[in-house]
This record gives sequence, structure tokens and C-alpha cells, in this order.
Amino acid sequence: MKHKSMLVSILTLKCPRCRQGAFLEANPYKLSKMNKVREHCPKCGLKYHIEPSFYTGSMYVSYGVGVAVAVAVFVILAIFDLIDDPLIIFLAILGTLILTFPYIGAVSKSIWAHMFIKFDKDIAEKVKNGDL
Repeated sequence: MKHKSMLVSILTLKCPRCRQGAFLEANPYKLSKMNKVREHCPKCGLKYHIEPSFYTGSMYVSYGVGVAVAVAVFVILAIFDLIDDPLIIFLAILGTLILTFPYIGAVSKSIWAHMFIKFDKDIAEKVKNGDL
């Protein structure tokens, strides 16, 4: 049976082990619970917090994702020939980063978790069939 790819699982903020359960408690843009990781996967029961302060390392990933977003905005501006004024470039990158900040933080935590928690095909099958 076909399973979600790792990239789809990361971008949709799903469990790294079963790729089906929700990773966060709420939408990343809900400010009261912004980027709060659940204790366990609601589908397979995986404990998301491997150790205290486990997700602190995701700050490094967040920096890389933020730089990638900034470069993408610059390239888009260059394609549309809008790079004459440095102020326009700065405001476009800043605005994009401000708007995507919650999602960048959430995706960074998801990437971090996927780096350390292995996908388990057998558990994913059990979850999909309702056996777990």
C-alpha cells in the first residue's frame, strides 16, 4: 500500500512514524497554541518529546528555512525585474517572513522530528487499517 512521502508528511505536519496523526496541537497560526507539539501521536501513540528541550535544535532548521524563503522571494522579485530598489527587496522579504513565521517554525519542528524518528511501515499499515 502506498504511504505519504516524507516531504508531504513534513509539509502537512504529520507524525514522523505513521505519517497520519497530527503533529501539532493546533494550526500554527493559532497564537494561543502557536507551534505547540502534542505529547503523543493521536493515531499511533508515538511520544513526540524524546527528551527535555528536544525541539530546541529546530531553531537551526528554522534559520535555514527562513533563509531559503528569503532567497526564493529575491529570485521571484528578480524574475519580475523588481530588484531596482533595495527597499522594495527588504520590505518584500520582511513581509513574507513575517507572514510565514508561524508555519516556518512548525515545519522546522516537523523536519527536526523527521530527522530523528524513523517511519515505520508496519505501524502505518495498522493505523490505516484501524488495528492500532
